[in-house]
Amino acid sequence: MAITCSVALVSQSQHRPQSFTPSVWGDYFLDHRPCNTSQLVTMKERAHAMEEDVRQTILDAAASYDLIQKLELVDTLQRIGVDYHYQEEVHELLRHVYDDSDGGSDDLYVTSLRFYLLRKHGYTVSSDVFLKFRDEKGNVSSDDVNSLMTLYDAAHLRTHGEQILDNIITFNKSRLQYFMETNLEPDLADEVRLTLETPRFRRVERLEARRYISVYEKKETRDKNILELAKLDYNILQALYCDELKELTIWWKDFQSRTYLGFARDRLVELHFWMLGVLYEPYYSYSRIMMTKLIVFASLFDDFYDSNSTAEDSSKFTRAIERWDEQAAEQLPVYLKSIFINVLNTTNKIVEDLKLQENKHAEMVKKMVIDTARFYHDEVKWRDEHYVPATIEEHLQISLRSSVCMQITTMAFISLGDVTRREAVEWAITFPKIIRGVSIVGRIGNDIVSHEREQVSEHAVSTVQTCMKQYGVTVEQANDKLRVIIEESWMDIFEEYLDQKHPMALLEKAVNVARTMDFMYKREDAYTMSHCLKDVITSMYVNSVYDPSSSI
Repeated sequence: MAITCSVALVSQSQHRPQSFTPSVWGDYFLDHRPCNTSQLVTMKERAHAMEEDVRQTILDAAASYDLIQKLELVDTLQRIGVDYHYQEEVHELLRHVYDDSDGGSDDLYVTSLRFYLLRKHGYTVSSDVFLKFRDEKGNVSSDDVNSLMTLYDAAHLRTHGEQILDNIITFNKSRLQYFMETNLEPDLADEVRLTLETPRFRRVERLEARRYISVYEKKETRDKNILELAKLDYNILQALYCDELKELTIWWKDFQSRTYLGFARDRLVELHFWMLGVLYEPYYSYSRIMMTKLIVFASLFDDFYDSNSTAEDSSKFTRAIERWDEQAAEQLPVYLKSIFINVLNTTNKIVEDLKLQENKHAEMVKKMVIDTARFYHDEVKWRDEHYVPATIEEHLQISLRSSVCMQITTMAFISLGDVTRREAVEWAITFPKIIRGVSIVGRIGNDIVSHEREQVSEHAVSTVQTCMKQYGVTVEQANDKLRVIIEESWMDIFEEYLDQKHPMALLEKAVNVARTMDFMYKREDAYTMSHCLKDVITSMYVNSVYDPSSSI
């Protein structure tokens, strides 16, 4: 009866709402199991043996004088997704590479890979290492496609003012595009295409692992132990992710049974996949579950405030959230009352769970939920007044906060417990340079791909419209200008990443948020148009890469 009443009430509050497609997955993960219990036990036992074999391979490489072997081994472990097992060994190996006084090699490929790996791990390496490779026109390039891709990837680990890296990217982008038009082998052509679309540092790690397992398997130089470990590890984590989705699906079905959500996107699986991109390692299982629930609320808030609320209902709901008291629900329409109470109860349960884990940051979770509601509410006035900010900067002062990038990053920090000091959480919520950069990647990337669709309904103005107004340009020209801002933001992200004012374990999570945003909004709004993610999610959760009934 309450649900029927809610439908009637919500229809009176809508502002020409958007119509969203239903969930692609429904209850699928209530029953799906990629393997049975005995198969999982067998795989874990086999993986443990493989881990020790690969560890010995790393130690042997570290003891050798073969720089290429060291670099390519680290690169392989990272791309294939098993490096998290060997953090200490990899750190020690790269420290020795960094301390090597000759600074690398006269080989462009080796120099590029060394530069990439060391910078990625926070080492200060000057871009001047590429000066000796300039030709008579001042360009750095290669006729070898693999060397060129590695150079191009390395140059994207740039900071502001590194002109030689800027020039490498500009010149070699056209070179790689030229190679795409030649008769490259199909697999190599795919690698070039991906490099141009998403340089290696910006790729979502677990997606790259799944892709690279297939690539590595075809290499004649592959290490069979590394390949088998990667396949086993992928399947073991896949089973864990599916267990998490079962728990989340049970929670979500209960939440839906208590609340009218017909105005909102049903994207639980896609949100778990998103959070997996931020924290994929097995020991972050609770973090993924917690963050998925909280980001579900952010999505609900987005759909409510964006185009499904009146100014009055928006204000009432925001005031209730700020009060954080069930009695505040009495002032709300029926459909908002049920949402409010369920958000309150779930969030309070998360806070209790974190306190039981002796997490010192537990109370900050409430602040993240409250701030998210406030940030979305701030945009309602723009929507109702059809206000177009005069400049992109004016727009970002409000809209960066509703990208929820800061909230995702901060929740990741909170979930790590003792790894995160109080000052790191307080730093993150002030939108420092790295968080602002991540938020710009998310905000502008989202606007570019969803601008036209969202204008069909009552909707807050996007950065695309503001850019068109500020510069008097077309949609296409505005998008080009906004993409330049995204590139500059990646430099901001990497500058603060290199500064290491906070532990790399935290800074890496911020970068991971940017990577997931870049992926989600690469070609379209893949979160909203969730059919675009079906194949990717199938490869991540459904299709196995290792047959547990046989060996490689």
